[in-house]
Amino acid sequence: MKLSPLAAAALSVVTVAASATTTNLGPIFTSVPVSFGGFAMPGPFTDVFTFTLPQNGGSGYSVSNFMALPAQFNTVLTTISLVSDPDGIPFNADDSVVQSSVIPGGNSLVMAVNAQPAGDYYLNVTGLANGTQGGIYTGAISASPFAAPVPEPESYALMLAGLGAVGFLVRRRRN
Repeated sequence: MKLSPLAAAALSVVTVAASATTTNLGPIFTSVPVSFGGFAMPGPFTDVFTFTLPQNGGSGYSVSNFMALPAQFNTVLTTISLVSDPDGIPFNADDSVVQSSVIPGGNSLVMAVNAQPAGDYYLNVTGLANGTQGGIYTGAISASPFAAPVPEPESYALMLAGLGAVGFLVRRRRN
């Protein structure tokens, strides 16, 4: 789904109106999870975490409220969205949402995404910091390597038949 220029502008205005930060996490490597976290002043927030995915067999994303002194620091998570960002500039016309996880009033959000092409992406985290001092949350991103293909039984049968035929020809030539 492509963001229209109007939608990108509206999202930018909402981001500026709320507590917002952008953090570059750098490259993500397969089988090496990257953790991140955020702090938001009381009120709504939208945080963006930019990163580069390698060729992968799939990726996972999780964000959880960090419950330290719940009355003082509490985060109600609303949405996490993985967005493809071909030019590396968030919130412009070439961005497209790959997948979102929405749980209004959630304490944690988890999302698993099928294999994606290597390139620039960002994770958009939204919610409400309703503790008296704001809210704290933690998260992690992981990319899994491609799984080696498992041959079907028919492939083994065909390979054995081919080996048998080659063996028969070798034996026939010897005689």
